[in-house]
Formats: sequence, structure tokens, C-alpha cells
Amino acid sequence: MNEHLTDPASEGPAGGWGSVKSIARIYGETLSNPAVLETLKQQNKPGGFMCVSCAWPKPANYHPFGFCENGAKATLWESTSARCKPDFWNDHTVLELRDWKDHDLEMAGRLTHPMRYDADTDRYVEVSWEEAFSGIGAVLKRLEPKEVVFYSSGHAGLEASYLYALLARLYGNNNLPQSSNMCHETTSVGLTKVIGSPVGTVVWDDLEKTDCLFFFGQNPGSNSPRFLHPLQEAKQRGAKIVTFNPVIEQGLVSFVNPQSPRQMLTGEETVISDLYLQVQSGGDVAAILGLCKVVVEADDDAKTLGLKRILDVEFIEQHTTGFDRFVDCVRTASWSDIERESGLTEPDIRRAGQIYVEAERVIGVYGMGLTQHSKGALNIAMLANLLMLRGNIGREGAGVCPVRGHSNVQGQRTVGIAEKTKLVPMDKLKELFDFDPPTEDGTHMVDAVKGLMSGHVKGFVSLGGNLLRAVPDQRDMEVAWAKQELTVMVSTKLNRSHLFPAKAAYILPCLSRSEVDDQATGNQYISIEDSFSHIHGSIGKRSPASEHLKSELAIIAGIAKATLPVNPKVTWDDWTGDYSLVRDLIEKTYPEDFAKYNERLNEPGGFYRGNAAHDRIWKTPEKKAVFTTPDQLNSLSFPDRPGRYRLLTMRSNDQFNTTIYGYSDRFRGIEGTRDVVLMCAEDIAEAGLAPGQTVRLVSDFEDGRRRELGGLVVTQHALPKGTICSYYPECNVLNAIDHHDELSKTPASKSIPVRIEAEP
Repeated sequence: MNEHLTDPASEGPAGGWGSVKSIARIYGETLSNPAVLETLKQQNKPGGFMCVSCAWPKPANYHPFGFCENGAKATLWESTSARCKPDFWNDHTVLELRDWKDHDLEMAGRLTHPMRYDADTDRYVEVSWEEAFSGIGAVLKRLEPKEVVFYSSGHAGLEASYLYALLARLYGNNNLPQSSNMCHETTSVGLTKVIGSPVGTVVWDDLEKTDCLFFFGQNPGSNSPRFLHPLQEAKQRGAKIVTFNPVIEQGLVSFVNPQSPRQMLTGEETVISDLYLQVQSGGDVAAILGLCKVVVEADDDAKTLGLKRILDVEFIEQHTTGFDRFVDCVRTASWSDIERESGLTEPDIRRAGQIYVEAERVIGVYGMGLTQHSKGALNIAMLANLLMLRGNIGREGAGVCPVRGHSNVQGQRTVGIAEKTKLVPMDKLKELFDFDPPTEDGTHMVDAVKGLMSGHVKGFVSLGGNLLRAVPDQRDMEVAWAKQELTVMVSTKLNRSHLFPAKAAYILPCLSRSEVDDQATGNQYISIEDSFSHIHGSIGKRSPASEHLKSELAIIAGIAKATLPVNPKVTWDDWTGDYSLVRDLIEKTYPEDFAKYNERLNEPGGFYRGNAAHDRIWKTPEKKAVFTTPDQLNSLSFPDRPGRYRLLTMRSNDQFNTTIYGYSDRFRGIEGTRDVVLMCAEDIAEAGLAPGQTVRLVSDFEDGRRRELGGLVVTQHALPKGTICSYYPECNVLNAIDHHDELSKTPASKSIPVRIEAEP
């Protein structure tokens, strides 16, 4: 495929008037106060607040409009004028609300008061903060520490996250699963194994100096639109972009910059991908092996002709191990096997490989299209292999670039939200707070879900998120969730996780990031970490949605004081009054990453906490970067067979994670519904179906359990044969909790084995 590739269902390029209209629609639907426009002007700028959407970096030379479509939607969504007050429950029961859609629940507006579930009336009732904390503390004291899980989404700032992890460890466990368990944990595990770093190696300057980007399973148009600006700039200076993705994502096809008056007036678009290859779901291992084969063959030819080597021999010899075994695998791999497993042709892979060979500095970009497979870690190792062949890790304009999906999901790990004890400096915690931290590893999200289903987990505290919609085996999870002794949800709006309350259940409403967080020493800064390992200060300036809201940090402190014994070195009130004191603690715990933390908090572009692999220091057991020889040519744990499809779950242009803003997926031409299954014309015909027909998807995961999702309308779409698509989180009911990456346990949501059944 070439630069003229397009999706016939799409309304056109990413950005442009479509982006403006989409933002305007959300502005109208949320009835946000016009003052929100001033809030948007402060977004992603020093002295302003950092976006609550994706974790894309904020450049030092920021633009007057530092937000994208998704970031604007997220801000407008939280700035709604609608309020979900206690009297909302006069008209609704919990059971009734289970029939509401996710979008409608959130449209009820911002939560305004702490609430406790009343089983007699099947409603939530208002309580004071003191009553809420006291009730939560009483149950936590009664439960065994191993029975309680402290989950966090990627929203809370570094200060609250540090104290949340401290709360769990003072309570007596390391049960700190996090939203990365369900998306980029494969990055943390997979990259660490091969380059010794759990995060990407690229910084902003690399984007400005690269001459080629290879994309795998990442969709900037919907998930990180601010990425489109450096991509456009790269194209304008002559850089090449190659994309491997089963779905045609418009943001990687073409882009009209909404911040360019000329482009908006003329409709002039920038073609993003020079080559766009629709690899089949699970086929990236073979595709990347094919690219490596092109590189090795080109190097063999160069040696024969006495020309400059294609491989970076010096880098390979000095910085890597495992090359000889890997290159033998590359040479013996057959093109017929590569074509079969990737779903691509040899000529197309050769075209992509030649672009890689000719580039001086290459960045490998990826998203959950690589991480969410049974062999997701192998996908990442293969990408690292490709980059290492030409020394494209640890030098200017090159590197590996995972794109994180939540604003502070990476930073929370950095400051101690981790279930693995080896990732946390327990000795420092012991010294600082005079206690013995628990030494046993805690629960991963998969283990937590299994613990809920078995009854071993009896209490769940959720710092943000909508866990019941985010995890696999949703229906079983709902039943198990409601059987607990305690559920605590720190939230801004209603979501489905509130509708299956435990015996004791609390909703604790928190401030949004754009709102004033007024404490004893005034309005407080928080901080977040972006995907490039830069730390940014963030301060809200909007009036809070309710005078009864508390910050996430204040809520954590309130729970801790009601639960834990007094410790003179643990001063919750002081920390709540002055967040800079918490930053001092973080600096003492992680001195290399956070030196002069408070001094550098508002540096334009954030301050860099460093990355050893970026400097070619490999913190692997081998002290070198590791070439990985694949043991199979796909990233699946199941074979193909007649009637079995690979279901790829996707996000709409009109959502962020489990938050559904509306029903307009303009890039795919789907309006007014999410109840669809996308299939190519050949698959539709072979299955004896027709566009517009209603079908049911049934899990084909071989554990003897039936999982199904009905009422889906067959919709013809440009996809590889055998790959079908439908929306997340609705399709989580089809994914088994045991279907996950082998190393990280990240759910394999991009290749769920399913069958299709026609409905009457």
C-alpha cells in the first residue's frame, strides 16, 4: 500500500474541522461554563495543569494551544456543569442503573458528596467525610492485610501515588496492582528483559532529529493526537514513516493541523505514512522477522561487494549478546512462513525493509497492538532486535518509543506503586518511616481478579478507574465484586464499578486535576511523569465542582489515619497541608531520579529523570542489550482453525479508556452505535453472513466456559482476512482472565479467539 491509502468509511484526515466539531459537540453536551476555555489555554503549560488524558510529552517550546482533541474532550468532560448530588438517588436504585450505558452514567455529572451504600433501600446515601473514613477504617482493621487490594488507575499525581503505596505497605501488603497491568506491563517486563529499562528510551530531541519512524499497533489519531504534530513536522523535513497495523487508522494516513489557519482554510493535508501495511492480528513477530531478514540480506550483499556495512557491527559487538543465534534464525526463516504468519507479501515487507536500511536514525513506536497478546513480550523483543541491528537504541534521533495511554501511569510505577518488591527501595522506606515493609510480592491485576472470584480478596480500594469495565471476564467479576466486605471508589463521576457494591461500599468524590486544591499552605502543585520520563508540575485553577470534594492525597491520608496506628514519622496532616513535603520524601527515596525535585518542578518541558538505556548502559543480567531468538512466528497461544477469528478490541475516536464521550467514531464511519463487529468482505462472504446482519460473538478460548456478546451488527471494513474488530470495554466479556501475556500477564485483548453465530 502507498501514500494514497485511505479508509473509505472514514470522514477524512485526522485533525481538521472534524476535530473542531467533535470538541464543540462535547462542549455543548456537557454545558461547560465558558470559563473552561481559559482552562484549556492553561493545559500542558508550565504554571498550568497537565492533561488527564494520555501521557504524551509536553515540549519546552509549547504552542499557544497545548491540547489536542482528546485532551480537550477530557477537560470538558470533567468540567461539566451537571452534578450528581445525593438527591439523584431519590429517583434511582443501584439495580435500575445497571441497565444504563456507560455514557449515560457519566452524563449524570460530577459527584459532589461522599456516599455510602444502603442495602435496605438499594441506594447510596450521603455521609460526612469523617463517617466515611471511620467506616472504611473499621472494615480494614477487621480484614487481614493479604485480603485487601489497593488498585490505582493512571490518574493520581506522583505525590498521592507515593503516599498510596506507603499506605498499603504500612497496612501490611504489596497488593498494588495498577492500570498498567492491563496495557503496558508487557513493556515494563519485556523491555527490561532485553535492554534493562522498563520504559522507552526516546526523548523529545530524538523526535526532532529522526529521519524515520516505524509504527506498530499504535493509533495517534484517536489515542494521542498531540503526537500528530511532531509527525507532521518530521514529514515536512523529509522523514519516512512506515506503519504496521491491522486497522487503517486515519491519524497514520493523513492529518490536517487544526492549529494551522492555512491548512484549515485550504484543507491541505499531510500524508503521514509512506507505507501502510495491514499486518494480521498476532502477525507482528513474522513481519518484524521479515524486516530483519531484509537488513541481514542487504548486509551480506554489502560485504560481498566491499561496501559500507548495513549492520552496526561495532554496536552489536560492544553492546549486545545473542546476535549469532538470532541471525541464524533470520537466515533460515522462509518467506512463505513469514507471509503466512504476517498476512503480508514478501514484496511489501521488502519495501518496508528497504526504507529501514536507508534510514540513518530510526524510532520504533508501538502501543497496545504489540503488548496485548499472549506473546506480547516477544513482539517487543522483536522490535528491539530490529532496532539493534543498526544501532538504533541509545543515540540521537533513534530509540524505542512505547506510547502510554494514561497521563501518569508510568510515573505511579516510578514512585512505588508496584506489586513486585524488587522494584521498590524497601530499605529507604524502612529508614524514613521506621517500620518493616512487607517482603512478600503482592497481587498483579490478574491475580487480584482471580482472588476476587475465589473469595480470597475481600476488600478493594480503587484510586480512580472503572475496574469492572476494564478487566476480562466482566460478568464473573461483577458477581465477585459484590461479594466483598468492602469496596472504596475514589471517583469524579458515576461508573459501572459503583453498581455492584460490597457489604460496605463507599464512593469518595475527588477534585479533578484542573481544579484548585486548597490546603493549609495554599493551592497545591502536583506532578506527573510523561512517556519520555520527564516530570511536570501541575496546578489547577478552576473552582471545584463542589465544596465537599477532597484531593486524592487528602482522601488517602484520611483513610490512613482512620486505619493505621500512630507513627511519629508518618505525618499525614503535614503532608496534606504541603505537598512539597511529599516531594521531599520522594527525592529521599529516589535520589537519582528526583534530585532537586521542588526546585525543578516547573521547568518547561519537564525535568528528565534519566534512562540508563538511553545512555547505552544496559541494566540486564548480561550487562548488554539482548537479541531474542523467537520460538514461534506469531504472538498467539492458540492455533488457527476453521471458524475461529482473531478479535481485536479497539477504542473509538469518541472515548478515552472506559470513558465513552459519545457514539461518533468518525474515522471508521460508525455513527450512533458501538454495537458492531467489523469484518472484511471476504470473511463476511465465507461465513455466510451479510452486512447489516445481527450476530453474536462467542469466545473460543478453550477452558470449557461459554462467554458471549450478542446484538452486534456485521459491518464491512478494510481488515486482513481472519482479523475482526469490535469495541473495548464491551468486548471484555469475551476475554478470559487466563488469556494474557506469558511474562507480564497483560490481558491479550488484541487477539481474542472467537467464533461468530448468527442471531435470529
